[in-house]
Amino acid sequence: MNNDQASERRSAASVTRREFLSTSTKVAAGAAMVGALPRAGYTAENNTIKIALVGCGGRGGGAVSQALATAGPTKLWALADFFQPRVQSTLDNLRSRFASQLDVPRDRQFYGLEGYKQAIDSLDKGDVVLLATPPAFRPLHVEYAVARGLNVFMEKSFAVDAPGIRRIRKAGEEAKLKNLKIASGLMSRHYLPLEQAVDQIHQGLIGDVVTCWANRMHGPVGFKPRESGMTELAHQINNYSNFTWLNGSFIVDWLIHNIDICCWIKDAWPVSAQGIGGRQVRTDPDQLFDHYTAEYTFPDGTKMLAQGRHITNAFDFFGDFIQGAKGCAILGEGQSKPRLFKGHKPVSANLAWQYTGEPCDQYQREHDLFFDAIRNDQPYNETERSAKACFAAMLGRMACESGQLITWEEASASDLELAPGLGDWTSNANPPVMPDANGKYPIAKPGQTKVF
Repeated sequence: MNNDQASERRSAASVTRREFLSTSTKVAAGAAMVGALPRAGYTAENNTIKIALVGCGGRGGGAVSQALATAGPTKLWALADFFQPRVQSTLDNLRSRFASQLDVPRDRQFYGLEGYKQAIDSLDKGDVVLLATPPAFRPLHVEYAVARGLNVFMEKSFAVDAPGIRRIRKAGEEAKLKNLKIASGLMSRHYLPLEQAVDQIHQGLIGDVVTCWANRMHGPVGFKPRESGMTELAHQINNYSNFTWLNGSFIVDWLIHNIDICCWIKDAWPVSAQGIGGRQVRTDPDQLFDHYTAEYTFPDGTKMLAQGRHITNAFDFFGDFIQGAKGCAILGEGQSKPRLFKGHKPVSANLAWQYTGEPCDQYQREHDLFFDAIRNDQPYNETERSAKACFAAMLGRMACESGQLITWEEASASDLELAPGLGDWTSNANPPVMPDANGKYPIAKPGQTKVF
Protein backbone atom coordinates (compact mmCIF):
# COMPACT_ATOMS: atom_id res chain seq x y z
CA MET A 1 0.00 0.00 0.00
CA ASN A 2 1.53 3.34 -1.02
CA ASN A 3 1.72 6.54 0.99
CA ASP A 4 -1.13 8.16 -0.93
CA GLN A 5 -3.42 5.25 -0.10
CA ALA A 6 -2.33 5.22 3.53
CA SER A 7 -3.11 8.90 3.91
CA GLU A 8 -6.60 8.72 2.44
CA ARG A 9 -9.30 9.53 4.96
CA ARG A 10 -12.50 7.59 4.98
CA SER A 11 -15.43 9.88 4.19
CA ALA A 12 -19.00 9.54 5.37
CA ALA A 13 -21.02 7.00 3.41
CA SER A 14 -24.21 5.05 3.87
CA VAL A 15 -23.92 1.71 5.65
CA THR A 16 -23.55 -1.19 3.23
CA ARG A 17 -23.09 -4.92 3.67
CA ARG A 18 -19.36 -4.34 3.14
CA GLU A 19 -19.19 -1.87 6.06
CA PHE A 20 -21.10 -4.23 8.31
CA LEU A 21 -18.69 -6.98 7.34
CA SER A 22 -15.74 -4.79 8.33
CA THR A 23 -17.26 -3.60 11.62
CA SER A 24 -18.15 -7.10 12.76
CA THR A 25 -14.68 -8.54 12.12
CA LYS A 26 -12.49 -6.43 14.39
CA VAL A 27 -11.62 -9.57 16.37
CA ALA A 28 -9.63 -10.70 13.35
CA ALA A 29 -7.53 -7.56 13.11
CA GLY A 30 -4.35 -9.36 14.07
CA ALA A 31 -4.56 -11.88 11.23
CA ALA A 32 -1.83 -11.58 8.62
CA MET A 33 -4.29 -12.20 5.81
CA VAL A 34 -8.06 -12.08 5.72
CA GLY A 35 -9.60 -15.44 6.50
CA ALA A 36 -6.71 -16.50 8.73
CA LEU A 37 -8.99 -16.36 11.80
CA PRO A 38 -12.71 -17.23 12.10
CA ARG A 39 -14.99 -14.20 11.86
CA ALA A 40 -17.67 -13.94 14.49
CA GLY A 41 -20.93 -12.07 14.23
CA TYR A 42 -22.28 -12.86 10.78
CA THR A 43 -23.13 -15.84 8.61
CA ALA A 44 -21.13 -17.35 5.79
CA GLU A 45 -23.61 -15.83 3.36
CA ASN A 46 -22.91 -12.31 4.64
CA ASN A 47 -19.18 -12.95 4.48
CA THR A 48 -19.26 -14.05 0.83
CA ILE A 49 -18.17 -11.48 -1.74
CA LYS A 50 -20.03 -11.88 -5.01
CA ILE A 51 -18.06 -11.27 -8.20
CA ALA A 52 -19.11 -10.32 -11.71
CA LEU A 53 -16.73 -10.55 -14.65
CA VAL A 54 -17.24 -8.21 -17.58
CA GLY A 55 -15.03 -9.27 -20.47
CA CYS A 56 -14.42 -13.01 -20.78
CA GLY A 57 -11.28 -13.04 -22.89
CA GLY A 58 -7.98 -14.53 -21.79
CA ARG A 59 -7.11 -11.79 -19.31
CA GLY A 60 -10.63 -11.75 -17.90
CA GLY A 61 -10.46 -15.49 -17.33
CA GLY A 62 -7.16 -15.06 -15.52
CA ALA A 63 -8.45 -12.21 -13.36
CA VAL A 64 -11.53 -14.11 -12.21
CA SER A 65 -9.41 -17.16 -11.35
CA GLN A 66 -7.18 -14.99 -9.19
CA ALA A 67 -10.16 -13.29 -7.54
CA LEU A 68 -11.74 -16.64 -6.67
CA ALA A 69 -8.41 -17.83 -5.23
CA THR A 70 -8.18 -15.01 -2.66
CA ALA A 71 -8.58 -15.71 1.05
CA GLY A 72 -12.15 -15.65 2.33
CA PRO A 73 -15.36 -16.86 0.68
CA THR A 74 -16.08 -15.62 -2.84
CA LYS A 75 -18.67 -16.55 -5.41
CA LEU A 76 -18.79 -15.93 -9.15
CA TRP A 77 -22.24 -14.44 -9.62
CA ALA A 78 -22.45 -13.07 -13.18
CA LEU A 79 -20.60 -13.06 -16.49
CA ALA A 80 -20.83 -10.68 -19.43
CA ASP A 81 -19.13 -10.52 -22.81
CA PHE A 82 -19.91 -9.16 -26.25
CA PHE A 83 -19.59 -12.72 -27.60
CA GLN A 84 -21.83 -15.41 -26.13
CA PRO A 85 -19.42 -18.37 -26.63
CA ARG A 86 -16.79 -16.71 -24.45
CA VAL A 87 -19.10 -16.73 -21.44
CA GLN A 88 -19.59 -20.47 -21.65
CA SER A 89 -15.91 -21.06 -22.33
CA THR A 90 -14.96 -19.13 -19.20
CA LEU A 91 -17.35 -21.19 -17.07
CA ASP A 92 -16.00 -24.42 -18.55
CA ASN A 93 -12.42 -23.40 -17.78
CA LEU A 94 -13.24 -22.51 -14.16
CA ARG A 95 -15.13 -25.69 -13.23
CA SER A 96 -12.15 -27.94 -12.60
CA ARG A 97 -10.78 -25.63 -9.90
CA PHE A 98 -13.67 -23.53 -8.62
CA ALA A 99 -16.83 -25.60 -9.15
CA SER A 100 -18.19 -24.91 -5.66
CA GLN A 101 -17.78 -21.14 -6.14
CA LEU A 102 -19.68 -20.88 -9.42
CA ASP A 103 -23.25 -19.64 -9.22
CA VAL A 104 -23.92 -18.31 -12.71
CA PRO A 105 -27.26 -19.56 -14.02
CA ARG A 106 -28.42 -18.67 -17.52
CA ASP A 107 -30.24 -15.57 -16.32
CA ARG A 108 -26.94 -14.12 -15.03
CA GLN A 109 -25.04 -14.66 -18.28
CA PHE A 110 -25.17 -11.51 -20.41
CA TYR A 111 -24.09 -10.61 -23.94
CA GLY A 112 -23.66 -7.63 -26.24
CA LEU A 113 -22.77 -4.02 -25.44
CA GLU A 114 -25.39 -3.74 -22.68
CA GLY A 115 -24.26 -6.86 -20.85
CA TYR A 116 -22.01 -4.90 -18.49
CA LYS A 117 -24.97 -3.06 -16.99
CA GLN A 118 -26.91 -6.26 -16.40
CA ALA A 119 -23.94 -7.99 -14.76
CA ILE A 120 -23.22 -4.98 -12.53
CA ASP A 121 -26.88 -4.56 -11.61
CA SER A 122 -27.04 -8.18 -10.41
CA LEU A 123 -24.58 -7.44 -7.59
CA ASP A 124 -25.13 -5.83 -4.20
CA LYS A 125 -23.33 -2.74 -2.97
CA GLY A 126 -19.86 -3.64 -1.74
CA ASP A 127 -19.46 -6.60 -4.11
CA VAL A 128 -16.77 -6.74 -6.81
CA VAL A 129 -16.82 -6.33 -10.56
CA LEU A 130 -13.81 -7.27 -12.68
CA LEU A 131 -13.59 -5.15 -15.85
CA ALA A 132 -11.56 -6.79 -18.61
CA THR A 133 -13.12 -5.61 -21.87
CA PRO A 134 -11.11 -3.70 -24.50
CA PRO A 135 -9.81 -0.43 -23.02
CA ALA A 136 -12.18 1.82 -24.99
CA PHE A 137 -15.01 0.64 -22.71
CA ARG A 138 -13.14 1.08 -19.42
CA PRO A 139 -14.21 4.64 -18.50
CA LEU A 140 -17.87 3.87 -19.22
CA HIS A 141 -17.82 0.66 -17.21
CA VAL A 142 -15.85 2.06 -14.25
CA GLU A 143 -18.22 5.02 -13.99
CA TYR A 144 -21.25 2.75 -13.93
CA ALA A 145 -19.75 0.35 -11.38
CA VAL A 146 -18.80 3.16 -8.99
CA ALA A 147 -22.24 4.74 -9.36
CA ARG A 148 -23.72 1.38 -8.34
CA GLY A 149 -21.51 1.17 -5.23
CA LEU A 150 -19.18 -1.63 -6.32
CA ASN A 151 -15.52 -2.28 -5.71
CA VAL A 152 -13.68 -2.44 -9.03
CA PHE A 153 -10.77 -4.29 -10.54
CA MET A 154 -9.98 -2.64 -13.87
CA GLU A 155 -7.62 -4.37 -16.25
CA LYS A 156 -5.16 -2.24 -18.17
CA SER A 157 -5.35 -0.18 -20.22
CA PHE A 158 -7.75 2.33 -18.70
CA ALA A 159 -8.75 4.57 -21.62
CA VAL A 160 -7.75 5.33 -25.21
CA ASP A 161 -7.86 9.14 -25.23
CA ALA A 162 -7.52 12.15 -22.93
CA PRO A 163 -11.27 12.56 -22.30
CA GLY A 164 -11.37 8.91 -21.22
CA ILE A 165 -8.50 9.48 -18.81
CA ARG A 166 -10.36 12.41 -17.27
CA ARG A 167 -13.43 10.22 -16.80
CA ILE A 168 -11.37 7.49 -15.12
CA ARG A 169 -9.79 9.96 -12.72
CA LYS A 170 -13.17 11.47 -11.86
CA ALA A 171 -14.62 8.00 -11.20
CA GLY A 172 -11.64 7.26 -8.96
CA GLU A 173 -12.36 10.37 -6.89
CA GLU A 174 -16.01 9.38 -6.62
CA ALA A 175 -14.93 5.95 -5.40
CA LYS A 176 -12.91 7.57 -2.61
CA LEU A 177 -15.96 9.53 -1.48
CA LYS A 178 -17.97 6.30 -1.35
CA ASN A 179 -15.16 4.35 0.37
CA LEU A 180 -14.97 1.93 -2.55
CA LYS A 181 -11.78 0.12 -3.50
CA ILE A 182 -10.30 0.25 -7.01
CA ALA A 183 -7.45 -1.98 -8.13
CA SER A 184 -5.79 -1.83 -11.53
CA GLY A 185 -4.14 -4.40 -13.76
CA LEU A 186 -0.64 -2.92 -13.50
CA MET A 187 0.42 -6.09 -11.75
CA SER A 188 4.15 -5.32 -11.97
CA ARG A 189 3.64 -2.80 -9.16
CA HIS A 190 2.88 -5.78 -6.92
CA TYR A 191 5.72 -8.05 -8.02
CA LEU A 192 7.88 -8.40 -4.91
CA PRO A 193 11.20 -8.88 -6.75
CA LEU A 194 10.54 -5.72 -8.74
CA GLU A 195 9.34 -3.79 -5.68
CA GLN A 196 12.61 -4.59 -3.94
CA ALA A 197 14.68 -3.76 -7.02
CA VAL A 198 13.02 -0.35 -7.35
CA ASP A 199 13.58 0.25 -3.64
CA GLN A 200 17.30 -0.49 -4.10
CA ILE A 201 17.43 2.04 -6.95
CA HIS A 202 15.63 4.63 -4.83
CA GLN A 203 18.18 4.01 -2.08
CA GLY A 204 20.94 4.90 -4.55
CA LEU A 205 22.53 1.55 -5.37
CA ILE A 206 23.13 2.52 -9.03
CA GLY A 207 23.35 6.27 -8.38
CA ASP A 208 21.10 8.95 -9.81
CA VAL A 209 18.99 7.57 -12.66
CA VAL A 210 20.11 9.17 -15.91
CA THR A 211 18.23 7.31 -18.64
CA CYS A 212 15.47 4.69 -18.87
CA TRP A 213 14.67 2.41 -21.80
CA ALA A 214 11.24 0.77 -21.89
CA ASN A 215 11.15 -2.03 -24.43
CA ARG A 216 8.68 -4.48 -25.90
CA MET A 217 10.07 -6.01 -29.08
CA HIS A 218 8.91 -9.40 -30.33
CA GLY A 219 7.00 -11.16 -33.12
CA PRO A 220 3.89 -9.78 -34.84
CA VAL A 221 0.51 -9.18 -33.22
CA GLY A 222 -2.03 -11.68 -34.53
CA PHE A 223 -5.02 -10.86 -36.71
CA LYS A 224 -8.24 -12.90 -37.00
CA PRO A 225 -10.01 -12.91 -40.38
CA ARG A 226 -13.62 -11.83 -40.36
CA GLU A 227 -15.95 -14.71 -39.55
CA SER A 228 -18.96 -15.38 -41.74
CA GLY A 229 -21.93 -13.20 -40.79
CA MET A 230 -19.89 -11.10 -38.34
CA THR A 231 -20.72 -7.39 -38.22
CA GLU A 232 -17.98 -4.80 -38.67
CA LEU A 233 -18.20 -3.89 -34.98
CA ALA A 234 -17.93 -7.52 -33.88
CA HIS A 235 -14.99 -8.06 -36.24
CA GLN A 236 -13.10 -5.12 -34.77
CA ILE A 237 -13.86 -6.08 -31.16
CA ASN A 238 -12.66 -9.60 -32.00
CA ASN A 239 -9.38 -7.94 -33.08
CA TYR A 240 -9.33 -5.19 -30.46
CA SER A 241 -5.52 -5.09 -30.26
CA ASN A 242 -5.44 -4.04 -33.92
CA PHE A 243 -7.66 -0.94 -33.81
CA THR A 244 -6.59 2.30 -32.12
CA TRP A 245 -10.07 3.32 -30.98
CA LEU A 246 -10.36 0.03 -29.05
CA ASN A 247 -6.96 -0.42 -27.42
CA GLY A 248 -5.21 2.92 -27.79
CA SER A 249 -2.40 1.41 -29.91
CA PHE A 250 0.43 -1.05 -29.30
CA ILE A 251 2.47 1.48 -27.33
CA VAL A 252 -0.45 2.11 -24.96
CA ASP A 253 -1.94 -1.32 -24.36
CA TRP A 254 1.20 -3.46 -24.74
CA LEU A 255 4.02 -1.21 -23.54
CA ILE A 256 2.18 0.44 -20.64
CA HIS A 257 3.78 -1.75 -17.95
CA ASN A 258 7.37 -0.94 -18.82
CA ILE A 259 6.62 2.74 -19.35
CA ASP A 260 4.93 2.77 -15.93
CA ILE A 261 7.90 1.03 -14.30
CA CYS A 262 10.34 3.61 -15.67
CA CYS A 263 8.16 6.41 -14.30
CA TRP A 264 7.96 4.56 -10.97
CA ILE A 265 11.76 4.37 -10.86
CA LYS A 266 12.06 8.06 -11.71
CA ASP A 267 9.21 8.90 -9.29
CA ALA A 268 8.00 11.33 -11.93
CA TRP A 269 5.80 11.63 -15.01
CA PRO A 270 7.16 12.96 -18.30
CA VAL A 271 6.57 16.56 -19.32
CA SER A 272 6.81 15.98 -23.07
CA ALA A 273 7.41 13.41 -25.79
CA GLN A 274 8.42 13.23 -29.42
CA GLY A 275 8.86 10.15 -31.51
CA ILE A 276 8.64 8.17 -34.70
CA GLY A 277 6.65 5.18 -35.81
CA GLY A 278 5.17 3.53 -38.83
CA ARG A 279 4.00 0.45 -40.64
CA GLN A 280 6.87 -1.00 -42.61
CA VAL A 281 6.25 -4.72 -43.05
CA ARG A 282 2.76 -5.38 -41.68
CA THR A 283 0.15 -6.26 -44.32
CA ASP A 284 -2.87 -7.28 -42.20
CA PRO A 285 -5.91 -5.04 -42.77
CA ASP A 286 -5.90 -3.10 -39.49
CA GLN A 287 -4.55 0.14 -37.99
CA LEU A 288 -1.39 -1.09 -36.29
CA PHE A 289 1.98 0.57 -36.59
CA ASP A 290 4.54 -2.23 -36.43
CA HIS A 291 7.13 -0.03 -34.70
CA TYR A 292 7.15 2.88 -32.27
CA THR A 293 9.99 4.83 -30.67
CA ALA A 294 9.01 7.60 -28.26
CA GLU A 295 11.53 9.84 -26.51
CA TYR A 296 10.18 11.26 -23.25
CA THR A 297 11.60 14.07 -21.14
CA PHE A 298 11.18 14.12 -17.36
CA PRO A 299 10.93 17.32 -15.28
CA ASP A 300 14.64 17.11 -14.36
CA GLY A 301 15.64 16.91 -18.04
CA THR A 302 16.55 13.22 -18.05
CA LYS A 303 15.14 10.96 -20.75
CA MET A 304 13.15 7.78 -21.25
CA LEU A 305 13.08 5.97 -24.59
CA ALA A 306 10.11 3.64 -25.18
CA GLN A 307 10.56 1.17 -28.03
CA GLY A 308 7.77 -1.04 -29.30
CA ARG A 309 8.17 -3.36 -32.25
CA HIS A 310 6.32 -6.48 -33.38
CA ILE A 311 8.16 -7.71 -36.45
CA THR A 312 9.34 -11.26 -37.10
CA ASN A 313 13.06 -12.05 -37.55
CA ALA A 314 14.12 -8.85 -35.76
CA PHE A 315 16.02 -8.28 -32.49
CA ASP A 316 13.78 -9.03 -29.49
CA PHE A 317 13.94 -7.57 -26.01
CA PHE A 318 11.13 -7.33 -23.48
CA GLY A 319 11.99 -5.34 -20.36
CA ASP A 320 13.47 -2.12 -18.99
CA PHE A 321 17.10 -1.07 -19.00
CA ILE A 322 17.92 1.58 -16.42
CA GLN A 323 21.17 3.53 -16.46
CA GLY A 324 22.33 5.27 -13.30
CA ALA A 325 25.38 7.38 -12.57
CA LYS A 326 27.11 4.42 -10.84
CA GLY A 327 25.46 1.35 -12.34
CA CYS A 328 22.59 -0.10 -14.32
CA ALA A 329 19.60 -2.42 -13.99
CA ILE A 330 17.65 -4.89 -16.10
CA LEU A 331 14.10 -5.38 -14.88
CA GLY A 332 10.45 -4.80 -15.74
CA GLU A 333 7.71 -6.80 -17.43
CA GLY A 334 9.34 -9.60 -19.37
CA GLN A 335 12.19 -9.87 -16.85
CA SER A 336 11.23 -12.27 -14.08
CA LYS A 337 14.59 -11.84 -12.29
CA PRO A 338 15.41 -8.16 -11.77
CA ARG A 339 19.13 -7.50 -11.51
CA LEU A 340 21.22 -4.47 -10.56
CA PHE A 341 24.85 -4.07 -11.61
CA LYS A 342 27.91 -2.02 -10.74
CA GLY A 343 29.01 0.03 -13.72
CA HIS A 344 27.31 0.01 -17.08
CA LYS A 345 28.04 -3.51 -18.29
CA PRO A 346 25.28 -5.89 -17.13
CA VAL A 347 27.51 -8.95 -16.77
CA SER A 348 27.56 -11.48 -13.93
CA ALA A 349 30.90 -10.23 -12.61
CA ASN A 350 29.28 -6.84 -11.95
CA LEU A 351 26.12 -8.13 -10.25
CA ALA A 352 25.30 -5.90 -7.27
CA TRP A 353 21.81 -7.13 -6.30
CA GLN A 354 19.22 -9.73 -7.18
CA TYR A 355 16.07 -10.98 -5.47
CA THR A 356 16.53 -13.89 -3.05
CA GLY A 357 13.06 -14.18 -1.52
CA GLU A 358 10.17 -16.56 -2.08
CA PRO A 359 8.54 -16.87 -5.52
CA CYS A 360 5.86 -14.30 -6.20
CA ASP A 361 2.84 -14.49 -8.49
CA GLN A 362 2.24 -10.83 -9.27
CA TYR A 363 -1.19 -11.47 -10.81
CA GLN A 364 -2.39 -13.29 -7.70
CA ARG A 365 -0.82 -10.81 -5.30
CA GLU A 366 -2.62 -7.82 -6.82
CA HIS A 367 -5.95 -9.55 -6.15
CA ASP A 368 -4.90 -10.71 -2.68
CA LEU A 369 -4.15 -7.12 -1.70
CA PHE A 370 -7.35 -5.82 -3.28
CA PHE A 371 -9.67 -8.31 -1.57
CA ASP A 372 -7.83 -7.97 1.73
CA ALA A 373 -8.47 -4.20 1.61
CA ILE A 374 -12.17 -4.82 0.95
CA ARG A 375 -12.57 -7.31 3.80
CA ASN A 376 -10.62 -5.20 6.30
CA ASP A 377 -12.00 -1.85 5.04
CA GLN A 378 -8.58 -0.38 4.31
CA PRO A 379 -7.98 2.48 1.85
CA TYR A 380 -7.18 1.09 -1.59
CA ASN A 381 -7.45 3.15 -4.73
CA GLU A 382 -4.95 2.79 -7.59
CA THR A 383 -6.88 4.98 -10.03
CA GLU A 384 -4.74 8.12 -10.08
CA ARG A 385 -1.33 6.59 -10.72
CA SER A 386 -2.81 4.05 -13.13
CA ALA A 387 -4.49 6.78 -15.15
CA LYS A 388 -1.23 8.72 -15.29
CA ALA A 389 0.69 5.63 -16.41
CA CYS A 390 -1.84 5.11 -19.18
CA PHE A 391 -1.64 8.76 -20.16
CA ALA A 392 2.16 8.63 -20.30
CA ALA A 393 1.90 5.80 -22.83
CA MET A 394 -0.82 7.74 -24.66
CA LEU A 395 1.44 10.79 -24.86
CA GLY A 396 4.00 8.63 -26.67
CA ARG A 397 1.41 7.44 -29.15
CA MET A 398 0.28 10.99 -29.85
CA ALA A 399 3.87 12.06 -30.50
CA CYS A 400 4.69 9.12 -32.76
CA GLU A 401 1.49 9.24 -34.79
CA SER A 402 1.56 13.02 -35.29
CA GLY A 403 5.32 13.45 -35.66
CA GLN A 404 5.17 16.40 -33.24
CA LEU A 405 6.75 17.21 -29.90
CA ILE A 406 3.78 17.25 -27.51
CA THR A 407 3.71 18.39 -23.90
CA TRP A 408 1.81 16.66 -21.13
CA GLU A 409 -0.31 19.79 -20.69
CA GLU A 410 -1.22 19.97 -24.39
CA ALA A 411 -2.20 16.33 -24.51
CA SER A 412 -4.13 16.58 -21.23
CA ALA A 413 -6.29 19.35 -22.62
CA SER A 414 -7.28 17.35 -25.70
CA ASP A 415 -11.00 16.88 -26.33
CA LEU A 416 -10.48 14.42 -29.18
CA GLU A 417 -12.46 11.22 -28.59
CA LEU A 418 -11.57 8.10 -30.57
CA ALA A 419 -15.03 6.57 -30.07
CA PRO A 420 -17.48 9.44 -29.52
CA GLY A 421 -20.87 8.51 -28.12
CA LEU A 422 -19.75 5.00 -27.20
CA GLY A 423 -22.20 4.76 -24.32
CA ASP A 424 -25.14 5.14 -26.70
CA TRP A 425 -24.11 2.46 -29.19
CA THR A 426 -26.04 -0.72 -29.81
CA SER A 427 -24.47 -4.03 -30.79
CA ASN A 428 -25.31 -3.28 -34.43
CA ALA A 429 -23.62 0.13 -34.50
CA ASN A 430 -20.89 0.96 -36.99
CA PRO A 431 -17.49 1.55 -35.34
CA PRO A 432 -15.75 4.93 -35.71
CA VAL A 433 -13.34 3.60 -38.36
CA MET A 434 -14.58 1.69 -41.39
CA PRO A 435 -12.74 -0.10 -44.21
CA ASP A 436 -12.43 1.52 -47.62
CA ALA A 437 -13.42 -0.12 -50.90
CA ASN A 438 -10.27 -2.25 -50.74
CA GLY A 439 -10.95 -3.42 -47.18
CA LYS A 440 -8.22 -1.25 -45.66
CA TYR A 441 -8.49 1.01 -42.62
CA PRO A 442 -7.14 4.53 -41.99
CA ILE A 443 -3.62 4.54 -40.58
CA ALA A 444 -1.96 7.47 -38.81
CA LYS A 445 0.50 9.49 -40.90
CA PRO A 446 3.22 11.40 -39.01
CA GLY A 447 3.26 15.03 -40.06
CA GLN A 448 -0.41 14.90 -41.08
CA THR A 449 -2.45 13.16 -38.36
CA LYS A 450 -4.07 15.40 -35.75
CA VAL A 451 -4.05 13.86 -32.29
CA PHE A 452 -5.56 16.67 -30.20
